[in-house]
Amino acid sequence: MLLRVCHLYPDLLNLYGDRGNVLAFLARCRWRGIPAIVHRVQKGEQVNFQEMDFLFLGGGSDREQNLMTKDLMRRADALREAIEGGLVVLAICGGYQLLGHYYRTREGQIIPGLGLLDLFTVAGPRRLIGNIAVEIELDGKSWRITGFENHAGRTYLGQIAPLGRVLAGHGNNGEDGLEGARYKNVFCSYLHGPLLPKNPPLTDYLIQAALKRRGLPFSLEPLDDRLETAANQVMLRRLGVG
Repeated sequence: MLLRVCHLYPDLLNLYGDRGNVLAFLARCRWRGIPAIVHRVQKGEQVNFQEMDFLFLGGGSDREQNLMTKDLMRRADALREAIEGGLVVLAICGGYQLLGHYYRTREGQIIPGLGLLDLFTVAGPRRLIGNIAVEIELDGKSWRITGFENHAGRTYLGQIAPLGRVLAGHGNNGEDGLEGARYKNVFCSYLHGPLLPKNPPLTDYLIQAALKRRGLPFSLEPLDDRLETAANQVMLRRLGVG
């Protein structure tokens, strides 16, 4: 039982310490005795997505997204096949945008996306910045997650479900009250922080999804999350939704 974690472009797509999401996934596996290794895949390097169990794609500036587009395009078909097969994916901010149809900059330049998810993003006149709380529902269980958002892009969903509903903050675009996107085992969000260390239940859900996809036992031993839970509650109260 070995989980393989793919961290795509760790040097270029790592805004606001997003690599902490990979560290949290690995740590919560390790604390339970679940072997897991990380494959850091840089531009131009080969990767077999079918062999991976969890893929992380972090955030980057417009410049980094431009650099990644051509490299990602050659991987699009293989990634689509893996996603349809249940690969667990977490994409944050710029990584989230790249999975959609396109990103339109303020200058009108179109940065093409992979077109794997039915969504698009346009740059807004000002950045959406601040702490955020979101209510999500997974397998009939409702959680309140927290994080920090800092993005100029406004993402609009087509025929795809959001990750959750904004309780406080801006979310995808500051207009429709939605945050992130969800398709099969793909989870997208604008929440930095990083997201997973702040929200252990979501981390554990992703670990369980990865184990389940491999046909492995996916019942997880509980961990002592009192500090994380307390920090989450403080932020919810600060935002007026606790």
